[in-house]
Amino acid sequence: MKTTAVAAIVCVMLLVQFATHAIAQEKPNVILIMADDVSWECFGVYGAEDYRTPNIDALAAGGVRFNHCYSTPICTPSRVKIMTGKYSFRNYTHFGYLPPKEKTFGQMMQAAGYQTAIAGKWQLNGLYHGAEDGQDNTRPNKAGFDEYCLWQVTKQKKGPGGGERFWSPPLEHNGKFLTSEDNANQFGPDIMSDFVCDFIRRKRDEPFFVYYPTVLVHNPFVPTPDTIGDAPRGHEANKPPKSKAAQKENFVAMVNYMDKIVGKIVSAVEEAGKLDNTIIIFTADNGTNKSITSLWNGQQIHGGKGGTKDMGTHVPMVVSWKGHTPSGVVLDDLIDFTDFYSTFADAAGVSLGADDPIDGRSFLPQLMGEKGDPRDWVLCHYQPYWGSIKGNQFARDEGFKLYRDGAFYRVPKDLQEKNNLAAGQAGELGETTRQKLKAVLDAAPPVPEKQRGKNATDRPVYQDWKNITNVND
Repeated sequence: MKTTAVAAIVCVMLLVQFATHAIAQEKPNVILIMADDVSWECFGVYGAEDYRTPNIDALAAGGVRFNHCYSTPICTPSRVKIMTGKYSFRNYTHFGYLPPKEKTFGQMMQAAGYQTAIAGKWQLNGLYHGAEDGQDNTRPNKAGFDEYCLWQVTKQKKGPGGGERFWSPPLEHNGKFLTSEDNANQFGPDIMSDFVCDFIRRKRDEPFFVYYPTVLVHNPFVPTPDTIGDAPRGHEANKPPKSKAAQKENFVAMVNYMDKIVGKIVSAVEEAGKLDNTIIIFTADNGTNKSITSLWNGQQIHGGKGGTKDMGTHVPMVVSWKGHTPSGVVLDDLIDFTDFYSTFADAAGVSLGADDPIDGRSFLPQLMGEKGDPRDWVLCHYQPYWGSIKGNQFARDEGFKLYRDGAFYRVPKDLQEKNNLAAGQAGELGETTRQKLKAVLDAAPPVPEKQRGKNATDRPVYQDWKNITNVND
């Protein structure tokens, strides 16, 4: 009798464990890959003619390509925005800084039971303005990541112990600083993507969340392992060639190599047997470097990083979730960088609470082939506090764009924004859209335009500004 009872208890325990494991596996894994300084004109699936991106193109062919995803014009504002799900007017204060009090999608996913990792470019400790906790090498952990392999956590690029991100890079791996000598003759993107693939293999039996903000394809434009040949691979290999033609050649090689890494990560997921339970997203933080010109759909497109035109803020976005996303679908739905947090929460089964952002809108239904609740507009609040860039603000939809100063353009037909449409010149649809976008800007706080750059003393934030997501709904 006792033996029977023990056996019954064991069976119940096994069933509970099995049920718990099954429930855990119902949560899809999420991998977010975000390229650095490269936009839509550089990817085959968007019409690029100078580059070969078969792996990213394959993700789009097996999933969804979004034609209208929008970031901010430079890296830190975009990274803070996507990680926290908040417009920059709520929490952006310094270039190279994520305020430690801000809740990130890493923390949210961690609390939802995910194993979390980040690799690539960090640059969020506040090193450039001497933040009090700038030397805290646990900041990635505190931001919600169990493991990390990152560039620029506690070391500036040009400071003591610093160096470039590509050949023989100084990196920080789970609290350990790896010098250029430690990584001698190695290519940084290989080290960091190997870390990602290893994490996927080790966490294959648990829900995992990987955020991979790549260091490719930011300048300096250098050879990759596929193009460097027999040349030295020490830190001196990070010096770019002098000619613009050679720099473009290296840039093309870097884009192609980044695509190769995307394929490597997809293969790691497939080898782990998790391709049908993993949402894989590819996007970019902002436009391409201004020194790069690319042939796109028969046009010469000049990189627009740092500026608010389409070339600076319009970024690629493809999503694949085998067995869930419809194959080869192209959507014109608007995607704002605030939307990723809400979407990941939706995928993880998390109900957003009082400490979560209010600015985003989940696009998970669209990944399932449903209509969802698409946005009517996106907002860019831009004051980078870097260089001599002046603050700016615009709202836009798929066809029109309105700036705070009243300038109004029909995009993407007018990519260079040369034809400012005066009242009455935009047609019935345009004039209706002008009023719709004006209502958005009227509902948003102003941009601080009087002071600019890293020495600005006036850095207002509006943490408790009202919810403007439903303006015009």
